[in-house]
Amino acid sequence: MTYLIGIDAGGTKCRARLTSADGVVLGEAETGAANARIGVQKLSERICSVTDSVLEAAKLPRSALSETYMGLGIAGISRPGMRDLVENIQFPVRAFLVETDAAIANFGAHKGRDGAILIIGTGSIGHIRIGGVVTTMGGYGFPISDEGSGAALGLSAMRHALRALDGRTKPTPLSASIMNRFKNSTAEAIAWMDGAVPRDYALLAPLVMDFAEQDDEIARSIVEDAVRHIERFIESIFAKGAPNCALVGGLAPRYKPWLRERTVAQLCEPLGDPLDGALYLATLSANRAS
Repeated sequence: MTYLIGIDAGGTKCRARLTSADGVVLGEAETGAANARIGVQKLSERICSVTDSVLEAAKLPRSALSETYMGLGIAGISRPGMRDLVENIQFPVRAFLVETDAAIANFGAHKGRDGAILIIGTGSIGHIRIGGVVTTMGGYGFPISDEGSGAALGLSAMRHALRALDGRTKPTPLSASIMNRFKNSTAEAIAWMDGAVPRDYALLAPLVMDFAEQDDEIARSIVEDAVRHIERFIESIFAKGAPNCALVGGLAPRYKPWLRERTVAQLCEPLGDPLDGALYLATLSANRAS
């Protein structure tokens, strides 16, 4: 029997879905971050770990991997030399293909057909696919890029909270809630920031959205600024000739009520998720091998 495994290796978590060749879902699994930033060795270990977990969830022996095709979507795979390093990993599967996490999200959202997506999660990136030609927009990495993302919201919230603590701006419930996490200590907040990575900042994003919905003055200004970036993203995506665009990612549902009606009217609903796209890539791997 032939199996397919799709893996979405992102900056916050690594997810896997295993199906039969005809698309019946047999198991799913999840583990920690598995993007290119953690290095090839750790990335390989994390992918192998989630693969073992999804086999266990499907109640399949590890020997089933010899009859398995895999599709990998990895955040940060576009870094110089990284794709070659990953493609040379000896995964114990029959064959595999690797793409960016944005590419599998696009495959999933449009079932492999032409289209565009704007991912708003821990980071942000636009991905356009027209006639096999791929164009990306943004996604250069935090903090220089990732406008509108969870990490960007969290960073803005931390800036506001510290300014409010030392009297440079008016305190709000948002700033109080954040600084309470650090016992109202600037030193503790700075110590946290010394080791914070994008996903740590992104964990503050739901708090920012919650307070914005409660009309917190600063939270609203942070979200409204992010929305301007998102709307500009969408305008630019259509200016590139995209036939459609889906808003995807963990923050997508929370942003939609903040977008202008004319912007929402331009968007389409995604037909599937990134794991569906990774499985589509696994199918391409099987077709290429046959």
